[in-house]
Amino acid sequence: MNSVLSIRNLHAAVEGRPILKGVNLDVKQGEVHALMGPNGTGKSTLAKVLLGHPSYEVTDGEVLLDGEKILEMQPDERSRKGLFLAFQYPASIPGLTVANFLRSAINARRREVDPDYKGISIPEFRKLLTEKMDMLEMSHDFAGRYLNDGFSGGEKKRNEILQMAILEPRIAILDETDSGLDIDALRIVSEGVNALRGPDLGVLIITHYQRILKYIQPDFVHILMDGRIIQSGDASLAEELEERGYTWVREQQELEVS
Repeated sequence: MNSVLSIRNLHAAVEGRPILKGVNLDVKQGEVHALMGPNGTGKSTLAKVLLGHPSYEVTDGEVLLDGEKILEMQPDERSRKGLFLAFQYPASIPGLTVANFLRSAINARRREVDPDYKGISIPEFRKLLTEKMDMLEMSHDFAGRYLNDGFSGGEKKRNEILQMAILEPRIAILDETDSGLDIDALRIVSEGVNALRGPDLGVLIITHYQRILKYIQPDFVHILMDGRIIQSGDASLAEELEERGYTWVREQQELEVS
């Protein structure tokens, strides 16, 4: 059975200010969803709530992964259950190499499945890491660099996709992964996502630009405005947004209400 991330009537606030006002969405393994909307409408808030950022208070609704409620889980537990978040602004951790970080992460993920797992061997890990770095056109020198320390914007985003490739999540959330990327970096990151997409991975791409969707063809497109998903469709909806902008969506909603 394919994994399903189910978001039901989700409300969330920051410092008492409501941001999400009733989000409903299902993301299944094997599907690619794009969540679009202007800045400040709650897209990144949704990503952070799903992975358990402590600054965001859930005031109503629920989130389930394969029928299991996850909002009471800690972020690391949600990750071990199969969720992954590629950050819009990845943090730098001087002193921790990319290789050591990824090896620890993959061991934690595999021990969730098998508590007696002894850990991935160094030769097996090196082989896996090399394969994934080659796929993403990353220099093998990355493995020995400190995590995101001194990385360019494109390097940070490719490193996020590398983590996704290594950890093999069931559902991945990409929070404005296209932000700050030049054309070459966007292409490489998109090709990495396309190489990973398939029946075992569900993807939610959060963006307010259509340009990444020219490289990663979504199965579904959703528009988030004023804390709610107000319209859904196929890939053609993103193209229509590119031509007509978000004002068109607001006007359409106002006509429907009136």
